[in-house]
This record gives sequence, structure tokens and C-alpha cells, in this order.
Amino acid sequence: MEVELLDFWVPVENNKTLFVWNITPDLTESYIQERLHAVFSSFGPLYLVNVRPNAALSTPGFNGIIKFYSAAQARKAQQNMDRRALFHNTPLKVRLSSQKTPHFQSGSRPLSHARCVELANHCLGFNGWTCDIVTLKELPPEDEEEEDKAGGRVRVKLGCVVQISFPRHGVSTRGAAVVEDILSNAGPEMILRKRSSLYKLVRDKAAVQAFSTVVLVLLGEGKVMVELRRSVEHLFPEEPQGLIPVCNRDEVENLPEDEDPWDLEDLDLTVW
Repeated sequence: MEVELLDFWVPVENNKTLFVWNITPDLTESYIQERLHAVFSSFGPLYLVNVRPNAALSTPGFNGIIKFYSAAQARKAQQNMDRRALFHNTPLKVRLSSQKTPHFQSGSRPLSHARCVELANHCLGFNGWTCDIVTLKELPPEDEEEEDKAGGRVRVKLGCVVQISFPRHGVSTRGAAVVEDILSNAGPEMILRKRSSLYKLVRDKAAVQAFSTVVLVLLGEGKVMVELRRSVEHLFPEEPQGLIPVCNRDEVENLPEDEDPWDLEDLDLTVW
């Protein structure tokens, strides 16, 4: 039985990347991308499908890059799809990547929140995991003098701890994040919207940090086990002090005004 490990990190390995070429120029990029995604996603979840025109000095047409989360699924797709006419009369050429990754791209990074949710739902089902807020509160700014309430500028700093659980596997893990932003005097309604979207941002960042510790063990025939990374260095690349700082946020997306799930107690945000 072949066992495959899947984590919630951006795939950068060559054995998870396919190159597709010999695509004729009589099709549009959007159509090619749609068809490639439909064909190759049947082998497993995809991180990336990218279509681009051939180089100027090459034969007119298109080529594509497809990134899987799983090396085994990428290999199976290559073996089954190479030299087949998938959506036009010309057989496609499909190869595993042999291109050396540049050193500045060789280090992987955690998936985005949307990608984490997508991968978890695909492998575990919508009811296979839960995400709960342990702590979510506003933190005092490090420099009180940076606040300019008279001028309408207020620095907002939020901290969050979430717990992601996998009830069927008896496994849970926590993640923490801090975000901050300076809110200008744009009226009470706009400030409320920005503050609400900051709350959503910090929750998502904490969830990403929690997902980054999770490893899915694919056993075949749809069977999945959930394990956790045990390396402290993985969880805390640098020596942590309280919460893990994630990013500063200059612009945030708007959320509905009536979304106010954050009236919580003043809890300790320290993570051990």
C-alpha cells in the first residue's frame, strides 16, 4: 500500500509539478485553463493551473504548468495523460518537472486560508474538521504615542488564538496571530467595517498557522489519517515572545456591519 503525506504548505517540489505542451494556438487561454483543470483535478486537488503562450521563437501555441499537492497523484496524472488528445486533435505532452527551483523560491510557505479550507474539505469532508476561537481580543499598542485620536488616527492591534480539531481522529492543534492597522477618521461606519475585517483577518491568520502544523496521511481508497508536526522549530522559527506576529495590514476588506461575534472576555493570549 502506497502512503502519501500531504501538508498545508505551498508545493514547490518538482515531483508535484507537471509541464503540459503541444497545445494548439486555435484555442483561448481561458478555455485551455478550464479544460486542463477539469482533466487533471480528477486525479487529486490542484494548487495551480497556469497557461501561457509559447515563447516568441517557438512554435505558436500554449503550454501549461500544473501543481499538485500530492507527488503520487501528479505521477499518476502524468502516466495517464501523456500523449493523449484531451480537448483537441493533437496529443498533449505531459512531463514531470525537471527544472531546478531557484534558491529564492526553494523554501515553501503556508497555504493561504482559502487554500487550507479547500484542501481540508477535499480530503476530510465539510464535517471532518472544525475551527474554534479560543481567544480574540484587542491588544494595547506598543507605543501609546503613535495614537492620534485627536487627529482621527487610531492604531488597532488584535490578537487571536484558534483551535482546529479533527473529531474523527482525536487530533487538535492551535495557532496564534497578531495583526495591526492604523484607522483614519473616515466616519464611524467605515471604522466599524475596517475593524470587523481586521477581526476576520487575524482569525484567518491564526487558522493558517494552526493548519501549517497538520499532516494528512493518505492511505488509499479514500482513507485519511491526521498527524501533527512535532518540531518546535517548525512552529516557532524564531524565539516567540507571547503571540506570534504575522503582519501589518494597511488595507483590509469590508465585512457586513452586523457581524459582531467578537464580544469576548479578556483572556490571556500567551501561547506555550
